[in-house]
Amino acid sequence: MFQVAVILAQQYNITIGGQFLGYQSFLTGGDAMNSLANTCRALNYSNLVGIIGPGYSRESHVMASFAAKLGIPVISYSATDPTLSDRRSYPAFYRTVPSDNIAALAIAKLFIRFNWTQCIIIYQNDEFGSGGLDAISSALSDQNIAVTDTIIFDIATLSIRGDLQPLLTKNSARIVILWAMGTYATIIINNALRVDVLGPQFTWILSSSIEWDSFNRTSHSKLNGIITIEPVVGSVVNAPINDTLLSAAYHLWQEYEPETFPGANNVDYYALFAFDAAWLLIQSLQKLCSMNMTNNSSCIQFIGDEFCFDRRFINPTALFNILNSIKYLGVSGAIQFSSNSTDRMDGTYYVSRNIQLFSDGIAAVPVLVWSSTHDWTLYSSTSVVVWPGNSLITPTGYASLAGVNLRIAVIETAPFTMVRQVTDSAGVTTDKLMGYMPDLIELLRVRMGFIPNITLTVNLTFNQVIKAVANDEYDIFVAQTTITSLRRQVVGFSDSIFDNSLRVIIRKDLNPNISLFSYLSPFSIKLWFTLLAACIYAGFLFAVIEREYNAALRNKSIFSQIGMSLWFSSGTIVGYGVDFHASTAAGRVVAIALYILSLVLVAAYTANLASDLTIAKSKDIIDGIDDIKNGRLSFSRIGILVGTSLEEYYLREISSGNKNYYPLKLKQEIYDDLLNNLIDASIMDSGVLEYVTNNIYCNLTLVGKDFEQSSFGIVFQKNWQYEQILDVTILSLREAGSLDALKKKWFQASYCSQAQEVSQAMTIESMVGLFITFGVISTIGLIAFAWKKRYVIKNFITRLQEREKSSSRESIKVSTEDIAVPEEPVKMSMEDLTFSKQKLPSEIGSLTL
Repeated sequence: MFQVAVILAQQYNITIGGQFLGYQSFLTGGDAMNSLANTCRALNYSNLVGIIGPGYSRESHVMASFAAKLGIPVISYSATDPTLSDRRSYPAFYRTVPSDNIAALAIAKLFIRFNWTQCIIIYQNDEFGSGGLDAISSALSDQNIAVTDTIIFDIATLSIRGDLQPLLTKNSARIVILWAMGTYATIIINNALRVDVLGPQFTWILSSSIEWDSFNRTSHSKLNGIITIEPVVGSVVNAPINDTLLSAAYHLWQEYEPETFPGANNVDYYALFAFDAAWLLIQSLQKLCSMNMTNNSSCIQFIGDEFCFDRRFINPTALFNILNSIKYLGVSGAIQFSSNSTDRMDGTYYVSRNIQLFSDGIAAVPVLVWSSTHDWTLYSSTSVVVWPGNSLITPTGYASLAGVNLRIAVIETAPFTMVRQVTDSAGVTTDKLMGYMPDLIELLRVRMGFIPNITLTVNLTFNQVIKAVANDEYDIFVAQTTITSLRRQVVGFSDSIFDNSLRVIIRKDLNPNISLFSYLSPFSIKLWFTLLAACIYAGFLFAVIEREYNAALRNKSIFSQIGMSLWFSSGTIVGYGVDFHASTAAGRVVAIALYILSLVLVAAYTANLASDLTIAKSKDIIDGIDDIKNGRLSFSRIGILVGTSLEEYYLREISSGNKNYYPLKLKQEIYDDLLNNLIDASIMDSGVLEYVTNNIYCNLTLVGKDFEQSSFGIVFQKNWQYEQILDVTILSLREAGSLDALKKKWFQASYCSQAQEVSQAMTIESMVGLFITFGVISTIGLIAFAWKKRYVIKNFITRLQEREKSSSRESIKVSTEDIAVPEEPVKMSMEDLTFSKQKLPSEIGSLTL
């Protein structure tokens, strides 16, 4: 098409300095020195007014600098290196093909369209490759898309530096950008086929087209789904082009070389870029010479000797100004440049072709188009992108775990992971893992398709299992593993699978110590004395006011009046009342004041007493973590699990690195040692403690608020290739509410709270002081009563004593008479004997009866 442009200018009678333009063309083989040598030779026998090409970026750097020295333009149709865009560094360089900066932007937009977040870049090690790498990396970085690795293809040895298979499969990204020219891209794709790193595992994006028919049919299924991105002309995206000029160029091509014309629809886009490059130079030279009508031939003259490096074009500034300001519609689209950049200002378009499998082979089908003014859109309304594996589902862009055997380590801790014996229908009993973590593993398996191989670790600390993962003994560790900065230095962590915090666990105090006089605690000592003073004051005031008018007080001694008045004030204050009332207006006012005092004081006392007794019954030895930090407990009585994040927290926040705690190796030791009174408190994850105190150990309790907020994550090796798919799946489970459902399932149940609670009646110990007070007051009342009845009591005692004395004298008299012996013998008459005989039978009969 370069030659067609020159011939077409001749047919249009376009002359430069009164002469038709001619041309010289030569192949450089991509060698900058060949390009320089051929150009230098051409200068020796012709007026070389411009250079169309070269084809490669590595040549363009040399030729652009050489052309700037000569003062003539270099207009490339295929050199895309972004560094060539700098107008100050390359003032003589122009190009009709879009820069790699534009291509990189188009690729970044493609990533955004398909929600890809990371990729691997393979590039050839020359100016084209390194420039493309910089451009793509910058464009992707601007869109927060990560480049996880870059792989070099050595164009000298025609091989990948390193082993392609592990370089790709051990990476988490599954989108591969291949930035290489067509010949090199073909070699790389063949290498990828050999080590099986194409579809369906990887999605490849190529920056250039290759001859797909050159691949064996057996590899077509692997090639299916590859994407290519190529610069195209405006007609592909329905942008305006110069159809008249294009038709004339095609007609001329068919006229002169019909055997090489591939058809209007099959002309390579770079051929059209070459035509526009030549036509741009022709138009600019024509305009330059038209400005100097007096001497047309001088517009293209050179000065200097015949040595090419010493020759200078006579009008370089004028020619470059024309090139920077010219604007017309070319066969590839709008042509316009500026003095700030070597890239065309408009007319940059890209097409994305999709390698699709058909019954007769594979073909590169256009599916998407992009322009500098419009984002990626479908090539046509019927365009469909077919992805690797012949799938219509857009790939995620990261490694899939489908069909992968995962070695999973778990650790037994209720309710996260528990071992339960289950019996199947055949009567066989086996151990089964149950709990939050086994259920989570199952949810992940269903969504991700991996094959779980679960191992229950025994007698290992969390840090030991983490180390085993780092040493590749396990793939992942699924447990209540706290994410910490120290651990992140050794292994990687997933997104949070459980939001955690720490709590303090202690024994419940079933025998609280309550003060003997706890019933006095609702009021302070000062308030009690103030209340006593108010009672005495009110009593005296009532006595002064009522003693002459109140029937209950009148005609009584002054002490009686004061006592009755004090009885009135105290009874009114406590709300009991008395058996007489105020009879004067002033007395009633005093009574109202006492009623108000009674209303507030009785209510306040009752409420505070109930609250104090309740608190006293539930009072714990400490109130939370602050009491531990302040030393309210002996540090040797605080149990800490060694080799865990809990130990790290204790050393960092409590003991300043001093291991003065009671060491524990297993979680079970926490509960056992608390119950056996070996320790008084311990620190543990809140989720675990809430479960065990609600369902297993009802006589243990938690105190204080949560502290040290943290998260649990799944542990895996650093830079694990499946990290992103795992994080995305966990996030989807969280968004779907599945993690909340698991937490509710395993942590909401509470056996201890559902168990029937026996009300703890108030014991005699809590009220013994009240009874002592009652005894003292009642004793005082008894003494007062005894004092008032002292005379009666005295008389009673006196009479009692006299009665005892009288009874004693009578007893002595009777005893004396009973033991007296008659000095003379008893004389009895016969009548007496007869009388006795007569009575005897009667007495005997009486006895018999």
